Amino acid sequence: MNRQAFIDRLRLGLSGLPAAAINEAVADYEAHFAEGAAAGRTEEEVAAALGDPARLARELRAEIGLKKWEETRNPTSAAGAIFAVLGLGAIDVLVLLPILMAVGGTIFGCIVAAVGVFVAGGVVFAAGPFFDPPGGPAAALLAGIGLMALASSAAAILTIVVVGMVNALVWYGRLHYRLLKPAIDPAQAQA
Repeated sequence: MNRQAFIDRLRLGLSGLPAAAINEAVADYEAHFAEGAAAGRTEEEVAAALGDPARLARELRAEIGLKKWEETRNPTSAAGAIFAVLGLGAIDVLVLLPILMAVGGTIFGCIVAAVGVFVAGGVVFAAGPFFDPPGGPAAALLAGIGLMALASSAAAILTIVVVGMVNALVWYGRLHYRLLKPAIDPAQAQA
């Protein structure tokens, strides 16, 4: 594969990312080709040494998604980081996806339950004093406040759990990236 074919496949794999990120990655690989040419190597030798551009694009996408999560911690960047890590390998998808689906479903169920408890607490707080509750109106008010506080606490704990899970997935992605990264050939290190 020559330089142009390599760069074209790399650009294709990176499509959809911000133009600045694509241009930076392409410039890095263009520099590899320039250094290889200066060392007397052919474009085909440099392309073979760099590896499959599609795999490199997947790794770069994962790295960009992980950096975005570290810079801005929001649901969009979390989803981007998760899908970037899952995109690194098909085997990982087969192993991680069922686990993530089960854990994600459990967390979603807990979030729905927390919202339900919060709404129920609001109803008890607002309507309880008017229905002659056991313990009097003060007990209904306190029960409503207690239910809303319980739901708020559960939501806060779930938020911490979700952030921790995304961080663990990012850690796994970085570990996976290091394991997939090919070892540097001594001939390349001297060039």
